[in-house]
Amino acid sequence: MNFELTEEQSLLKEMVRDFAQKEIAPIAKSMEESKKFPRELFKKLGELGILGTTVPSEYGGTKTDTISFMVALEEISSISPALAVIVSVHCALFCYAILKFGNDKQKEKYLPKATKGEILGAFALTEPGAGSDATNLKTKATKQDAIYLLNGTKAWVTSGSEAEASILFASTEIESGRKKLSAFIVDKNFPGFTVSKIEEKMGLHSSSTAEITLEDCQVPEENLLGEKGKGANIAFHCLDSSRIGIAAQAVGLSDRAIREAVKYAREREAFGKKIADFQAIQFMIADMATLSEAARLLTYKAADLKDKGKPFVKEAAMAKLFASEASNKIAYLALQVHGGYGYSKEFFIEQLYRDARVLCIYEGTSEIQRLVIARHLLKE
Repeated sequence: MNFELTEEQSLLKEMVRDFAQKEIAPIAKSMEESKKFPRELFKKLGELGILGTTVPSEYGGTKTDTISFMVALEEISSISPALAVIVSVHCALFCYAILKFGNDKQKEKYLPKATKGEILGAFALTEPGAGSDATNLKTKATKQDAIYLLNGTKAWVTSGSEAEASILFASTEIESGRKKLSAFIVDKNFPGFTVSKIEEKMGLHSSSTAEITLEDCQVPEENLLGEKGKGANIAFHCLDSSRIGIAAQAVGLSDRAIREAVKYAREREAFGKKIADFQAIQFMIADMATLSEAARLLTYKAADLKDKGKPFVKEAAMAKLFASEASNKIAYLALQVHGGYGYSKEFFIEQLYRDARVLCIYEGTSEIQRLVIARHLLKE
């Protein structure tokens, strides 16, 4: 068992860290305050090859192992958690779904542009009345000659207002009276596709989260992704895989929170000495570091299992559950180290505290992860 990164993984980590420090860090704060979508940074990540890490070279990608992609997400998340989730959804859900389930024409049409950052992808599963209960979708797709007409509403779509295309799920009639989900690649310019709302969120302000309304949205038959009626399998398979990426985002955010706490503790004085000299502060820092390292190991284990072609769903759920909840605890402790200043927008920990909260919710709540883990254990 080897816990060290390979030379290639280490070089990738250094490259992304350097990019994050030079390109993202100088504008990260203003980006969040203005709620500006980081389109230029997204394109630069495409030029750097990061957006192609889940796609083979035949479609313009730079296919790497899963751990390498996790390392990249960590480094991005430590500077901009919002940009990290944009990249994660684009690569681990949009690109991955097309690569895994798309036909040759679909791969050739979307993947080369997606890997270069020329188009941005989204993943539209959730609806106003269907969150954790993802099979309770109301959006319908009706076949009419060579097109499908989609009607319904999609909610909480990451990058939904900015993406040029989305993997979108709707129910289709397979047999009389029986409905099953199907997946579609839906372009933003298809007639009947409308971005109806932009969510005002607690955190991740430069990541646009949208509601999408479909009114007889015209989707060509060739944009059906995979087999008709197999949409649920596609959705859950992609989410099982992408949850490792959410864990990596949590690890990156946690690392940054710890660095901010350590830096402040070394500078802040109270009762005639640095607060870093107080045992109470030292205990907080020790707990934060331990939680972060455990989260990282769980994340890398799940990624390693996926790369080896072994079952990883339980381990991905464990990584997502532990890392997301650990990041919230770490952000809490890091803010506590800052005292009253941690509650001020002047300090970055205030943003990290808000950004961390959604990690326990999107792409499967903590409660859903516990169900996944328990069900796998009970089957064994």
